[in-house]
Amino acid sequence: MDVSRLRSSSMEIREKGSEFLKEELHKAQKELKLKDEECERLSKVREQLEQELEELTASLFEEAHKMVREANMKQAASEKQLKEARGKIDMLQAEVTALKTLVITSTPASPNRELHPQLLSPTKAGPRKGHFRHKSTSSTLCPAVCPAAGHILVSDKEGREVDTTLFAEFQAWRESPTLDKTSPFLDRVYREDVGPCLDFTTQELSALVRAAVEDNTLTIEPVASQTLPAVKVAAVEYGSTSTCALSGLARACRHRIRLGDSESHYYISPSSRARITAVCNFFTYIRYIQQGLVRQDAEPMFWEVTRLRKEMSLAKLGFFPQEA
Repeated sequence: MDVSRLRSSSMEIREKGSEFLKEELHKAQKELKLKDEECERLSKVREQLEQELEELTASLFEEAHKMVREANMKQAASEKQLKEARGKIDMLQAEVTALKTLVITSTPASPNRELHPQLLSPTKAGPRKGHFRHKSTSSTLCPAVCPAAGHILVSDKEGREVDTTLFAEFQAWRESPTLDKTSPFLDRVYREDVGPCLDFTTQELSALVRAAVEDNTLTIEPVASQTLPAVKVAAVEYGSTSTCALSGLARACRHRIRLGDSESHYYISPSSRARITAVCNFFTYIRYIQQGLVRQDAEPMFWEVTRLRKEMSLAKLGFFPQEA
C-alpha cells in the first residue's frame, strides 16, 4: 500500500508539474507573440519615419537646387542687362560727343559751312563737293571717277587724295556692313594694319588680345603708381620697373588689360597700350557704322577710316602720345 501511495503521489506531482509547465509555456508564448507584434509595429514606424525623412531630404535638395538655379538665372539676366546698358551708354556717349562737335563747330552766329553746304556760294559749292568741272579744263585736270561707287573724287585741299581702289572696297562694304573678315575691305585692313599692329613678341597672348578686341571684351584700366603687378606672365619680374607682358621689354607699365571675364591682368607698356587702343578705336568706329550710328556720306566716313588706319600704322612704328 505504501508503494501504491507513493506511485499515486508521484503521478499527481507529475501531472501538476506538467500542467504548471504547460501554463508557463503558454504564458511565455503569449508574451513572445505580444513582443513580436510590438517589434512589427515599431519596425513599421521606423520604416515610415525613414520614408518621410527621405522625402523631406529630397524636397529640401530640390528646393535648394531650384533656389540656386533661379539665383543663377537672375544673375545672368542682370549681367546681360548690365552689359546691354553699358553698350547703350557707350553709344549714347558717342552720339553726345558727335553732337557736341556739331554744336562747337556750327552755331547760328558762325555756322560751319562744311556741315551746311547750302550756305556755300555757287562758285564754291561745286569744287568743295567734288562734283564741279569747269568747262575749259582739260581731261588731265578732271576729277577721278570711282567705277564701283560712281563717285567723283577730287584731290583734297590738305594734300590728300582718295585711292579709288580702297574707296571702292569701302563703299562695297558700307552697302552691307559686317565684321566678317572675308570682305575685301576688312581683309585688307586685317592684313595691312590690324595684324601687324597686334603682332607682339608674346605670340600666345597676342592671339588672345586680338580675339578679345574682335569680340569687344578687352578692358584697359590704369594702374596706381604704388600698385605693383600681381599676375606673373612669361617670367615677368616685378619691381620699380615692370616688364610688358606683350613685348617682354622692361618698361614702366601704367596700364593693364583684362581679357573677357578672366580675373587675370596683364601689365602693358605705353607703346603696347597705344597699339591696342588704335585697333580698338578702329573697331569701335566700324561697329558704329554697322549699327547705323554714323550718319555721313561715304567720303567723310572713308577719310575717318583712313585716319584710324594711319593711327594703327603709327602705333605699330612706335609713335604714341606721351602719358601724363
